[in-house]
Amino acid sequence: MINSTYYRSPLGEMLLASKNNKLIGAWFEGQKYYLANINENIIEKEDEILIKTVNWLDDYFKGNKPSINGLDLAPEGSDFRLKVWEILREIPYGETITYGEIAKRISKEGKMSAQAVGGAVAHNPISIIIPCHRVVGANGKLTGYAGGIDRKRFLLEHEKKR
Repeated sequence: MINSTYYRSPLGEMLLASKNNKLIGAWFEGQKYYLANINENIIEKEDEILIKTVNWLDDYFKGNKPSINGLDLAPEGSDFRLKVWEILREIPYGETITYGEIAKRISKEGKMSAQAVGGAVAHNPISIIIPCHRVVGANGKLTGYAGGIDRKRFLLEHEKKR
């Protein structure tokens, strides 16, 4: 069983989901890949991790820099996607990295495609907290965000103001 609650962010409503008291999803309503990989019944019920996540998001949108270390995250995906999402978690607040830089970090042989990384980034099920909005194209170009480019722009500007 998956527990869920809704969060009203400045960018629109988000659905937060947990399983076994671990956060498995945070999606903007209607975003690309909304509820992807969720094959179980979802009930609207808050649990400890969902309450912590709401508090984390409140803190983030107030302009603070909350640590994700206090949140038990459990995104579900392939080994490749999990590696990409782990790198996303390491991107410092207010900074960006390119798809190509992520590809180089993953590939020991230097043959990883930035496009493959882009697919993994796009399927990140825990928006904002696993900061896929901090990934940009070559030369800092804003591209690809499942929640929409306007949201990505807002999040990056929000972080630079602090």
